[in-house]
Amino acid sequence: MEEKVTIFDTTLRDGEQVPGCQLNTVEKIEVAKALEELGVDVIEAGFPVSSPGDFNSVVEISKAITNPVICALTRAVKKDIEVAADALQYAKRKRIHTGIGTSPFHIQYKIRTTPEEIINRAIDAVKYARKFVDDVEFYAEDAGRTDNEYLAKVIEAVIKAGATVVNIPDTTGYCLPEEYGNKIRFLKENVRNIDKAVISTHCHNDLGMATANTMMGVINGARQVEVTINGIGERAGNTSLEEVAMIIKSHHNLNLKTDINSKLIFSTSRLVSTLMSMPVQANKAIVGRNAFAHSSGIHQDGVLKKRENYEIIDPQEVGIKESAIILTARSGRAALNHRLEALGFKFGKEELDEIYHRFLLLADKKKEINDEDLKILSGQVSSGEKSMKLEMLQVTCGKTAIPVATVGIRINGEVHTSTATGNGPIDAAFTAVRHLISKTVHLEEFLIQAITKGSDDIGKVHIQIEHEGKIYYGFSANTDIITASVEAFIDAISKIK
Repeated sequence: MEEKVTIFDTTLRDGEQVPGCQLNTVEKIEVAKALEELGVDVIEAGFPVSSPGDFNSVVEISKAITNPVICALTRAVKKDIEVAADALQYAKRKRIHTGIGTSPFHIQYKIRTTPEEIINRAIDAVKYARKFVDDVEFYAEDAGRTDNEYLAKVIEAVIKAGATVVNIPDTTGYCLPEEYGNKIRFLKENVRNIDKAVISTHCHNDLGMATANTMMGVINGARQVEVTINGIGERAGNTSLEEVAMIIKSHHNLNLKTDINSKLIFSTSRLVSTLMSMPVQANKAIVGRNAFAHSSGIHQDGVLKKRENYEIIDPQEVGIKESAIILTARSGRAALNHRLEALGFKFGKEELDEIYHRFLLLADKKKEINDEDLKILSGQVSSGEKSMKLEMLQVTCGKTAIPVATVGIRINGEVHTSTATGNGPIDAAFTAVRHLISKTVHLEEFLIQAITKGSDDIGKVHIQIEHEGKIYYGFSANTDIITASVEAFIDAISKIK
């Protein structure tokens, strides 16, 4: 029978400590609601005593969230605990997370006290927190560099004092996975009352081992993991929620499970990335732009024959529509033919060989080949009259002026005009175009490229739009980048049948 691993998300506390990633209360509530929908068990909403803003965020998140436990962080200080309890007053399920440093570094150089006094302060903090809530988590800060026998004494004492969860943080990301796993096992085997509390992991990524350490902790008996969306957090970050959730889901032999709805992982990742203005690295596991992208010819051929050849996770399982076959100079004939067929073209072997030869010449000149490039290579670009064509464009914009655009479009031989405002000249022009069409389209991708260099350069614009679940591409090039953008937008719209 599968055992449940509790997902404790600290995106709004440890994750928000990243410089430049602070959120306001409204944004925090939006993230908290997304985490609730995702299936997170515990949301660490903040450190209430640290600022009035953090206090208010914990209060408002407590009001807005129903299912997850709302957790507030404190130091082993009475005032901290009182403020946290006050902030949690509206929470349906509440937890106070209190603790103190236990490593020789923290005891001697940070707190400047004795190991015996640390135990006494830990006991007092847990007992005091239990006066306010039934669910108290204790963290032994820098447990990763704490002697195991001393750590066991601390943990046994705080459980006896009433701790329901004991957090064993690798605060500096120092531990090796085997070392951290052994630490958890040592506690399981040597703390007499360990059965009365849940062991939690909290691993940092300073040496790139946060996820590995977390999983070794779980394998050795931890049943709560402290994680963040996209692995954000102090310094090099925390363990990624998405990585742990998908490791557990992928490895059935572990006999573990979580309540995470994995199909919401990608959308939650993008929400956090957008609100915190912190881009997700392209090669980030699970949610990075390239996580399900294939550009090597050998890999592309294998994926096209059977996805599992190179993908251990179906991208749809994490909320991504499909794998991406990226056409580059490393791509092979199989990938090229696959994309051509998707565009409706079919070629014999000799024709494909000729197109592939031209494809490689072009691919050596630009990083990625798109669908419009393929149409040109295939000689399949229509030379006839288009159903829609830009006849006139006039734009007014400036530092103190509201952007206004007037467009004239020839639709099936007749010119129609429209004027609109927008958030910039291109947005105004696109809005004017939308006024003239009867179809609802969503802009999925908008890419501007310079062909050479200089302010008088020709700008090449690629646009991708979505209409009724289908994707359409548009292309144009012009020294006037606004004109090129509008022409590309119209080009994509004209392909909707």
